[in-house]
Amino acid sequence: MARTTAAVAVMALGISAGAMLAEEMVLVPYWQSLPASEFLRWFAANEPRLVAFYGPLEVAAVAFTLLATVTHAVRRRRGTGWLVLASVLVIGVLAVYPMYFQAVNARFVAGAIDASEVATELARWRTWQWLRVSLGVGAFIAAVAALLRAPAERRTRRS
Repeated sequence: MARTTAAVAVMALGISAGAMLAEEMVLVPYWQSLPASEFLRWFAANEPRLVAFYGPLEVAAVAFTLLATVTHAVRRRRGTGWLVLASVLVIGVLAVYPMYFQAVNARFVAGAIDASEVATELARWRTWQWLRVSLGVGAFIAAVAALLRAPAERRTRRS
């Protein structure tokens, strides 16, 4: 059970980190290529989709990682420390949202930012996104380390 929960956490963390990296490498350069007014229109129209896509991925990554951490801790499995680290890092991914993204995304959606400030704010957005990507990738790596540390579970046959 512990190894299975760790494997599911690894998958959830990998998908979440990969999605954040794709946002950073594909969407942000696209946004930066648009004129400010066009970007603001695009963002206002698509922000609900972004939240609907990324929100559940990130929440699932946290939930599965915490479940794996608790399961490993209760069973006193090797690799628990790595899962604790993964949990802290993936919670950090969620914590960054209200620290920066929530307010700036709301400004973009409402068009409450001067067009001359959009490029500067997108550069700042990108820096914060790299922080989230780094935390997510770090959590993924830590969970992989936990999975590699945990011995294979033995099944006993009952007759």
